[in-house]
Amino acid sequence: MQPGAPGELSRVVKPESKAPPKFTDADVKFMQSMIGHHAQALEMVALRPGRSTSEDMRLLMLRIEVSQTDEIKLMQRWLEDRSQTVPGPHAMHDHGATLMPGMLTPEDMAKLSAAKGAEFERLFLEYMIKHHEGALAMVKELFNSPGAAQEAEVFGFASDIEADQLIEIRRMRGMLAAGR
Repeated sequence: MQPGAPGELSRVVKPESKAPPKFTDADVKFMQSMIGHHAQALEMVALRPGRSTSEDMRLLMLRIEVSQTDEIKLMQRWLEDRSQTVPGPHAMHDHGATLMPGMLTPEDMAKLSAAKGAEFERLFLEYMIKHHEGALAMVKELFNSPGAAQEAEVFGFASDIEADQLIEIRRMRGMLAAGR
């Protein structure tokens, strides 16, 4: 049912008259790129066992793991529903892949992998802040692209990333200030 204008009756809208969702190349690029971006965050949190026993760090990393795993599934489904290419989670490692904002280099990942205890925790927080700031830059680029993020699901998802990662950055900066 589609409500009528003031003083007019509602009308029945047939399913076949419903327009397909509108999306742009920038929307597709954002979703495809963010899959790889999130995958690297998952690689970072997977390093915790044997490197950190802090309960605060465990809870932070669990939050990142759960949220970003769910978001990868959402992005994959969104792309599939629109018959777009769904990159593998490790496409960022492909030869010739460009480094997205905030992504750690192989050297950064090696340094994080080699660290333990307080050094691992400090590096993790510094690198994840950088990583989250990169995601915020990707959201800003999406929002600044003409016609992009007009579809409700893309706009809502990008807005959620922005809000969640700003909160996590504040939390991680607080943890760093407290001596992590």
